Amino acid sequence: MTDEDLTPILHQWPYVSGEVNVRLIQAGDGRPIIQMRVDLGILQMEMNGRPDGTRPEDSDSLLEAFAARLRRHVEEHGDAEGFVLTSEQCRRLREEAIQFYHRYVSLFALEEYEGVMRDAEHNLHIMEFCRQFGETEFDQTVMEQLRCNTLMMQARAEACQAVAANDTRTALDAIDRGLEAIRNAIEAEDQEEEDAFDNSAEVQLLRSMRDAIIPKLPVSQRSELHDRLKAALAAENYELAAILRNEIRMLKDE
Repeated sequence: MTDEDLTPILHQWPYVSGEVNVRLIQAGDGRPIIQMRVDLGILQMEMNGRPDGTRPEDSDSLLEAFAARLRRHVEEHGDAEGFVLTSEQCRRLREEAIQFYHRYVSLFALEEYEGVMRDAEHNLHIMEFCRQFGETEFDQTVMEQLRCNTLMMQARAEACQAVAANDTRTALDAIDRGLEAIRNAIEAEDQEEEDAFDNSAEVQLLRSMRDAIIPKLPVSQRSELHDRLKAALAAENYELAAILRNEIRMLKDE
């Protein structure tokens, strides 16, 4: 049927390669929905709940439905022992994570940072759930390749939200927490490459973001950096000390 042809809509909103093509529109009932233009069409996502609008087992997400199953298992057996996610269930959770990934990338482009942090956290919970209860080693570990990127997006969103509120200190703290979380994730994977952390694209992006923010730090907070540096040295936290020295140096250069 001609009224089902998407060609006019696609012509009105051409795809631009290399950009995140998203927009926020209003549905017929007035609720906001997200649309992402991809090369072969348009993805449409709900702002809340599962991006595809479904309610698995009458829950807001498949993760929530499986978490409810776990709670019932613990209530019946006293602990989580014996609770297992089959490979099919893990696959369905990975598919849900892809939906949430598309949405938080879209939300970041729309500067809806609370939604980015919420959806990134959702995917981190999926990773932990599969790691703990997945049936096979593949089910437990396959999503770990996405952990650093998810942590990076979470930190970027929190930092951008703080910058928008002129809270530079909170923005820097968010980035530093993100870097520490990524370091822990890389070390947990027992990567043999000594420079795996420094060579990480996610780490380089967050460091660049931090370097751009540091000169905006209010003068009144510079003494705080010196106090934190002293405390870090006293605690022999040399990684944090190096970060703080760099921040102080950049403030002096500015």
